[in-house]
Amino acid sequence: MDALLSKIDRSKLPRHIAIIMDGNGRWAEEQGEDRLYGHYHGVESVRDIVEGCAEIGIQYLTLYAFSTENWERPEYEVSGLMELLVATIRKEIVTLHKNNIKLHVIGDLTMLPPHAQKELQEALNLTASNTGLNLIMALSYSGRWEILNAVKQIACDVENNKLQAANINQEVFQKYLCTSEFPDPELMIRTSGEYRISNFLLYQLAYSELYFTNVRWPEFRKKNLYEALLNYQIRERRFGKTSKQIQEQ
Repeated sequence: MDALLSKIDRSKLPRHIAIIMDGNGRWAEEQGEDRLYGHYHGVESVRDIVEGCAEIGIQYLTLYAFSTENWERPEYEVSGLMELLVATIRKEIVTLHKNNIKLHVIGDLTMLPPHAQKELQEALNLTASNTGLNLIMALSYSGRWEILNAVKQIACDVENNKLQAANINQEVFQKYLCTSEFPDPELMIRTSGEYRISNFLLYQLAYSELYFTNVRWPEFRKKNLYEALLNYQIRERRFGKTSKQIQEQ
C-alpha cells in the first residue's frame, strides 16, 4: 500500500471525489448472510476511506449512502439502514470532529425518521466550524429529485419576481442545487462492478472521470482508493477541447 501511495502526485489530486458505495447486499449474500450484514460491514469501509481521503489531502468526499429509490426496498432493510445510520453517526461523530472533518448532508431529509433527522442535525452542528475534509453524505437523494427541486424553486422565484427568467444561466441554476457550496467532483468511483451512475449527481458529473471496480464496497479500502487516484492521474481531462489545446495551456 505504501508503494501505491508513494506513486500518487499530491499536486494533481482531485479536489472532490464522489463514491457510489455498491455491493453491500451482494457481498453479504456471498458470505451466506443477511443483506444488513453487508451494510454493517460497509461502515468499516466508510471509516477507512474517509480517513484515507483526509490523510492524503482530498478536500471534498461525497458518499451515496441512501437514494430516494432505496425507500422501495423491503421494509426490514430500510428500517435496519435507518437504525444503522443513527448508530453510526452517534458512534463516529466525535472522531470526525476530533479530526477536523466537517459533515454535510444532501437529499430530501424530510423523508428520514425524526430521530435520524435529530441525530444528523446534532452532528452537523458539532462539526460546522471544522476546516478539514468536507464529508458530504447523500441521504434520501437522487439526481432527478435534485434537478426537479431546483426547477421548482426557480419557478417559484420567477413567479414572485425574485428572479428574471432571462437571467437564468448555469451559474444561477447551480445555486439552486444541493451542492451549491461544493465544486463538482473530478472523480466518481463506483464499486461492485456495475457500470452506471444510478441517478447520482446527474448535473455535477458532467465532466467527472468515472472509475469502476469489481471490488464490493465492504472490501474497498485505502489501497483501492489509491489505485483509483493513480488511474485518475494518468487521464487527460479535455473538457471538450483537443489534446493539443490542453498541452498548450
